[in-house]
Amino acid sequence: MKKKTLIKLLCIVVAIVLVAGFAYTQFIPKVAPVGSITDALQNAPDGVYYGEYKNGIVLARVEVTIRDHVIVDIEILEHRNGRGQAAEYIVNDVMETQSTDVDVVSGATYSSTTILKAIENALTGKEGE
Repeated sequence: MKKKTLIKLLCIVVAIVLVAGFAYTQFIPKVAPVGSITDALQNAPDGVYYGEYKNGIVLARVEVTIRDHVIVDIEILEHRNGRGQAAEYIVNDVMETQSTDVDVVSGATYSSTTILKAIENALTGKEGE
């Protein structure tokens, strides 16, 4: 009798873990892949460009300044995040490489990617989501 009860209890626990795991994966924010900004940068006239991207609860709004086809400044106007504030340093990598093909900040992956998508959207004129 104890063995049957133990097996039933184990099956219930496994079922709960499987259902919870499936539900969790459905609510993880998914970020679209970050595209290249090379063409957009080469075609962009001097000016200030605004972009945003929202990824679930993470939001980034940026201002990108272009001069002579070079990113000279990226200002984060708004960055709603959980613990992803460290990702804000990624703008330095983008300016240094003149590319969004940079490593994301460990521990702040969603925020990093959201900021990169906002920069891409600023230069390509895409909408925020």
